[in-house]
Amino acid sequence: MSLTLPDIVELLETRGHEQYDGEPVTQLEHALQSAHLAEQEGASSALISAALLHDIGHLLHDFGDTPSMKGLDDVHQYRCLPFLRGLFGAATLEPIRLHVDAKRFLCAREPAYHDALSVDSKRSLQLQGGVFDAAQASDFEAKPFALDAVRLRRWDDTAKMAGMAVPGLAHFARHLGLAAREHHLARQAG
Repeated sequence: MSLTLPDIVELLETRGHEQYDGEPVTQLEHALQSAHLAEQEGASSALISAALLHDIGHLLHDFGDTPSMKGLDDVHQYRCLPFLRGLFGAATLEPIRLHVDAKRFLCAREPAYHDALSVDSKRSLQLQGGVFDAAQASDFEAKPFALDAVRLRRWDDTAKMAGMAVPGLAHFARHLGLAAREHHLARQAG
């Protein structure tokens, strides 16, 4: 079942008030902060949309509070893809799909990165397969959209600040519309 743009906005409005597990922000605050950071860096609408939607898989499936504390990897980076595939192309979907592997990559390439992760991110890292070895890191780096996934991962890590002032959902819904339109036009042309 594909979501429509109004479905996505409604999901974020109705379930976004839920606490982002182990962090001082809600799911919606985290999504908006991630998108804001992407926009501040001049990212494309497709990548801003990925930043906004990268954790929407948490909202599509209810595993209760803090799945990682229960030893559960909710594979949110994959669970959302069937719901988004009808609207968005690879420039949005691939950074979402790869953002967990980007964490594993950054831990392998930047030892200080691991130390800076939140407690919940460190716990989920183990459930997600742990730090990449050298071969896995090289394989990841060679994938299309890996660099965008690393950018998304850095915004994801930073977007956990209580009370951060950012534009509202309506502002970023505009980017969703632009990314969906670009994907639609590319499919028609292709």
